[in-house]
Amino acid sequence: MKPLVAGVAVPEEDVSAVVRLVAQVEYAQQNGLPDAFTELFGQEAVWTVPHGDPLTGLAAISAFARRSLPGTVHRPLTVTCEAESIVFVRPDLAVVKIRQRPITRDGRRLDEVLRGHDGPGLRSSRCDRPSAAQRRWASVVAAHPDVAPGTPVYVLTKDDTKDDGRWRIALAQSTASIDHDAFEADRTLPTGAHS
Repeated sequence: MKPLVAGVAVPEEDVSAVVRLVAQVEYAQQNGLPDAFTELFGQEAVWTVPHGDPLTGLAAISAFARRSLPGTVHRPLTVTCEAESIVFVRPDLAVVKIRQRPITRDGRRLDEVLRGHDGPGLRSSRCDRPSAAQRRWASVVAAHPDVAPGTPVYVLTKDDTKDDGRWRIALAQSTASIDHDAFEADRTLPTGAHS
């Protein structure tokens, strides 16, 4: 998926570097690599994790990553991370909207797997009661909250005088999102297509 890019004009290599950083976050999370994950953050970074706890500074982020990431490789589910949009506020400051989706370890999107059990949609024909797929979805998210769909936002900085001009995460807000309408919208896409 190519992200929507807005804001001040920047070289294409900066857009590519930001997209790569998001892919590196995904790789580190999927493979339980705390060091690879932590090196993407700046020294003074702040990260609010999905359940709301703020982590301030690289040491706190590293400690959390070391506790939580290694155990994820044995779980049946993981997540994808894609840069949906990038706004370059300045040439050295970008705000990135991420789309995070849960997938099985063999790469199937979890919403597609659940839809396969219940027909084409996640909604029941009655508005007042959840469908069986919605109930399964809720139970999966309850059992594996770390793989709930998410809408993280990253604020990235680049300092050409340090880090060889690498983009780093200065601020991250990881927000879990159970938006059934988003899954309904995805239902109209062909397999393998992204919005």
